[in-house]
Amino acid sequence: MSNFSASRIRLSLTSYLNVAAHQTQQHQQPQCAQRDRDINLALAAMRLFLSLLSLAGVLFTPTSASSDYHEQLNLRPLHPSLLLASFNFQSNTSLASFEQQNFRYFPRSLGQILQHANTRELHLRFSLGRWDAESWGARPWGGAREGGTGVELWAWVEAESDEEADGRWLTLTNALSGLFCASLNFIDSTRTIRPVMSFEPVGDHSNTTISDLHLLHGTLPREVVCTENLTPFLKLLPCKGKAGISSLLDGHKLFDASWQSMSIDVQPICEAGSNNCQLQITQTIDMVLDIQRSKRPRDNPIPRPVAESELKCDTSKEYHSHDTCFPLDAAAQEEEWSLAHIFGHSLKGTCPLADESTDPVCIDVPHARHVYASEGAHEHKDESGYKRCFSLAPDKEFEMILPEQEISEKAPLEQPLLYAERSFIGYGQESGGVQAILTNPSLTDSVDFVYMETLPWFMKLYLHTLKAKINGLDEDIIKEMYYRPALDRKRGTQLEVRAIIPANSTVVLTYDFEKAILRYTEYPPDANRGFDVAPAVITIGNIAIRTTSLLLPLPTPDFSMPYNVIILTSTVMALSFGFIFNLLVRRFVALDEADQWDVRAVRLKALAALKRLASRFGKGVKVEKKE
Repeated sequence: MSNFSASRIRLSLTSYLNVAAHQTQQHQQPQCAQRDRDINLALAAMRLFLSLLSLAGVLFTPTSASSDYHEQLNLRPLHPSLLLASFNFQSNTSLASFEQQNFRYFPRSLGQILQHANTRELHLRFSLGRWDAESWGARPWGGAREGGTGVELWAWVEAESDEEADGRWLTLTNALSGLFCASLNFIDSTRTIRPVMSFEPVGDHSNTTISDLHLLHGTLPREVVCTENLTPFLKLLPCKGKAGISSLLDGHKLFDASWQSMSIDVQPICEAGSNNCQLQITQTIDMVLDIQRSKRPRDNPIPRPVAESELKCDTSKEYHSHDTCFPLDAAAQEEEWSLAHIFGHSLKGTCPLADESTDPVCIDVPHARHVYASEGAHEHKDESGYKRCFSLAPDKEFEMILPEQEISEKAPLEQPLLYAERSFIGYGQESGGVQAILTNPSLTDSVDFVYMETLPWFMKLYLHTLKAKINGLDEDIIKEMYYRPALDRKRGTQLEVRAIIPANSTVVLTYDFEKAILRYTEYPPDANRGFDVAPAVITIGNIAIRTTSLLLPLPTPDFSMPYNVIILTSTVMALSFGFIFNLLVRRFVALDEADQWDVRAVRLKALAALKRLASRFGKGVKVEKKE
């Protein structure tokens, strides 16, 4: 019995007991003493039953399968003058409640789509910008919740055959396209692959189910992530962006970030050695904000030169004067900022549905850094010396201020497992090449990784040109490879390579390709911009790292020529039509006959005849008068 059902029964019984006791007091008479004693005994028995019912509701409530929800905001200053804000929302629901469509914290709109498409595990990413690993360190969440530029989707769909899985994948992409106001319905067969070595299920699936699961992966690198994608994301949250840390999410701030990523992960989780399974949904938003740009007021967002009185100059320089200023080294100077400066307003209390055992706000700064919080918030410092969290008052707004402070101690940045970059090489409109540079920064450990490329069908890959070099030397480091060639206008190229990078080494992967000629109807409106190529995915265990997307220029026809042809053709047709029309309509006569049929000549002759008649008539009238 759930707590909700037990509460309703206790409420009904309590109301009945109160009414019965009130009626007993009103109708109590001496001749009814025996009946009153019987009523009192019945009331006592019912109170005892109510107490036992409450105890049973507490003891037999399945806490392990009950739904829970918690959220947390983690802030991490980056160098220089940047701030990483990571919003994490997570809720669980039992699989039995999910199958019965008993949704509490799990969003109903997404749950019904997953049930209709028989999707057992889902991962959706919206990303924009480039993560600078050399300056910012490792990616948030280790890269596990990061996607490539644009939109990336992969899911495990339960089906008996590949054709059935393709149909359910099409249903899933079309439904998610409408839910998130994105162009996911454009993920067709040319943009869909079936990874073999790159992705593994994150959730716990039974042996009977995992044999029927089909992994499908699709990307839209051209998709522009915007506010229309953030709004449905917030509607999936229990507090809908009205309270808790989600109240800080503003489209103006999010899409003004140097890098941002939104992710949704749905997977089943089961306790070890038990059939008690839950369905977990995790929603995260990560963004890198520029502190100075965020502090600009909205009514005056244009940057202007700093006033002379506000310049910070290094007066220790010999050439310092009233008209010469050398910038002061502010590396040890921490900038002043607050939640209101970064997000536009303070945090609007806590979400009443969130778990109170999880601190809603955390910040990764040294304990020597001054941090001032609003009244009612309690600070909890971590033993590491670089992290502190705050528990908030449920009905009060929360504000956190970090004043300007000179401090030499910095929070250490986590070193990434791998540095990756990719670019085009070669020249010309017929062929080209791709170069991927992978660097292992570890001095002791080698890295085993899987490199996956998803290329459009108009990039004809030459597999025999695939080469790998370690520190400039040709070595055979490729242990396994999967290659699926492209078919024109039906599917793209899929390439997966498993290799090992030794410690403190750099691997360069290169291959050549040929550019295909498209039909003129297959070019986008901005054909001269180029075609977006999806980022490469580098899988290291359960961590995936994406490179940046590429912009491929293809041989582009001169789309102004149809306009020129239309104008020339129209001109020729107009001249031809006019000439033929004159031949068909006009009458041609000899030159001596032209005067007889000349309209002007006929008109002049008619006028002359009329004048002669008029003159004769006038002379006749005068003669009669004389006679």
